[in-house]
Amino acid sequence: MLVLTAVCWTLLTPPAFPQGGYAITKKIAIPGQGGWDYLTVDEGARRLYVSHGTQVEVLDLDSKSVVATIPNTPGVHGVAIAPELGRGFTTNGQASTVTIFDLKTLKKIGDAPTGKKPDAIIYDPATSQVFAFNGESDSATVISAADGKVVGTIALGGGPEFAAADGKGYVYNNLEDKSEVLKIDARKRTVGQRWPVAPCEAPSSMAMDRANHRLFIGCRSRIMAVIDSESGKVVATLPIGDHVDATAFDEDFRLIFFSNGEGTISVIHQDSPDKYSAVETVKTAPRAKTMALDPKTHQLFLSTAEAGQFEVLVVGK
Repeated sequence: MLVLTAVCWTLLTPPAFPQGGYAITKKIAIPGQGGWDYLTVDEGARRLYVSHGTQVEVLDLDSKSVVATIPNTPGVHGVAIAPELGRGFTTNGQASTVTIFDLKTLKKIGDAPTGKKPDAIIYDPATSQVFAFNGESDSATVISAADGKVVGTIALGGGPEFAAADGKGYVYNNLEDKSEVLKIDARKRTVGQRWPVAPCEAPSSMAMDRANHRLFIGCRSRIMAVIDSESGKVVATLPIGDHVDATAFDEDFRLIFFSNGEGTISVIHQDSPDKYSAVETVKTAPRAKTMALDPKTHQLFLSTAEAGQFEVLVVGK
């Protein structure tokens, strides 16, 4: 068994990884006013969804240009996509709804009611369900992605932040105010385990290495925590920047990125499932704390505003 584990890791590890050198390569100006939150990459369709006030801006990942707008999503926070079903979903914090839209036409299909102030949202392909995490209801609304109907509500027992699905029927969520990570059984729609994540405090962001069962948690206590998604054990921690709000994992290069509101990205390399090393700190811009990764080009996209101009920063080599 030990030999098999070592071989599997060797096959997953590329011969080399970038030794730093990430920087802002482009700034994409986007018209209009309003706040922003999550960005979502649709790698297959080569689209980037950017939350922006009361609408979602849709960018072409290759041309780096705005190609469409999804309107009437008041207080939009996040976007989840179900490519095999041709549907997308937005959390509308001001309306306490999820808007469902067609991925081809980008036209609205309908709305689903949620708890108060839905924020993070993810799609679980194993169960074909969407999980919208309600920031002011301490709950998750579960929606059937195929027909847009609400099929359940899960009491979480704390304030949810970002989440990840393992593709096998489990969804993980940060409880920022409790400094816990929840393991949710997506089929039963119940909370299975609650794991304390000390020395991590106020876990905010999350990404996952599904092959090695590792969760990468960004903590507002200025550390990243690596958690075994099967046992809940904290297996590693490293310092990161202040006010982290997003995490991305580049499987090809085994790099984990943490975007911080102070205006930096902390870049960490996964040396092995339980060993990690700092690569570099990339300067971005103040308030550029949300981020998405394009796995094809290995570029990062972050939202911010400078001198009153809303924009998306492109970070790469």
